Amino acid sequence: MPINHAIWSVDAIPQPLPITRLPSEALLEQMIISRPDILSGQWMLIGQQEHTGFGGRIDLLAIAPDASLVLIELKRDRTPREVVAQALDYAAWVDTLTADRIAQIYQRYSNGGSLSAAFKEKFGEELDEEALNDSHQIILVAASLDDSTERIINYLNARDIAINVIFFQVFQHGAQQLLSRAWLIDPGETQVNVATTASARVAGEKEPWNGEYYVSYGSRSWADARQYGYISGGGGSWYSQTLKMLAPGDRVWVKIPKTGYVGVGRVTEPVQPMRDMVFSTASGEHAAFDVLSDAPEFMARDGDPEKAEYAVRVEWLDTVDAAHAFDEIGLFGNQNTVCQPTTPKWRHTVERLKTRFLKWDGK
Repeated sequence: MPINHAIWSVDAIPQPLPITRLPSEALLEQMIISRPDILSGQWMLIGQQEHTGFGGRIDLLAIAPDASLVLIELKRDRTPREVVAQALDYAAWVDTLTADRIAQIYQRYSNGGSLSAAFKEKFGEELDEEALNDSHQIILVAASLDDSTERIINYLNARDIAINVIFFQVFQHGAQQLLSRAWLIDPGETQVNVATTASARVAGEKEPWNGEYYVSYGSRSWADARQYGYISGGGGSWYSQTLKMLAPGDRVWVKIPKTGYVGVGRVTEPVQPMRDMVFSTASGEHAAFDVLSDAPEFMARDGDPEKAEYAVRVEWLDTVDAAHAFDEIGLFGNQNTVCQPTTPKWRHTVERLKTRFLKWDGK
């Protein structure tokens, strides 16, 4: 379905702003370099106009918080289906990039900067070289698509090829031009495909998902989550949008990064803003922001829907405190808040966890 943009003046008789166009793709590229959050505040640009060796150049290259790469192709006007083939060809090149080559790309882009240092500054975490480029996604930036291109992109994304489109439209407002943005596919769906691809690639093979969800729970109070029955994510849409995958009845296994697995539970309610959560305490029912130790941080970013904290209520079946987390060599790990691993390593992990969390089935 075509994405239509419109901006209207706020008047007694609203008037639509006229649609115009940018003078060049180079201007769009420069705008994104100046403000990468035009595309996503959760990506860090690491390369521009990189030669692929296949006779083409990638417009922009970025990295996500899980160290996956984002290939970005810009088209000022309508995007024909040939652009998808071109992007897939470029993605084949991105797939071959090693950690040292990615570091070199960033050095060229940043005039000698360190990728590890920039990643730490942007995301607040150390760059895991082993996870670097375990997976990637393709993003087309365009004013519109033809029907054939849209069908192809939906087909690929539905079959775990992480590809999406960001539509933009330019409006004239007096002497000023305004830019709007919309996604073809919920970016959470694309992120799920990236995480799925990464988990299978690490193991070298893929198998059907076993129905057990993995949850990464870092930088938050596990004691609160354990006491009040929830998991959450926020600080950016990348961290919160995969919570949408969870539905009542789903079983989740929770891991604190660099610590170990701490619990298993069943989801009882779909995702909702943390501000709407109410918990039972010894003194009665209280709003989440009144009782959680992380409440000051959550409240500080609650005004921004992109950065707000979102939560899923969970009935815990078996848990331990962080000091008694279970970890050993060979267990699955991933930086996405929620994912559906499709790797034998996840099956092995769940089998091991069930020997440590004996009440995993609620009995």
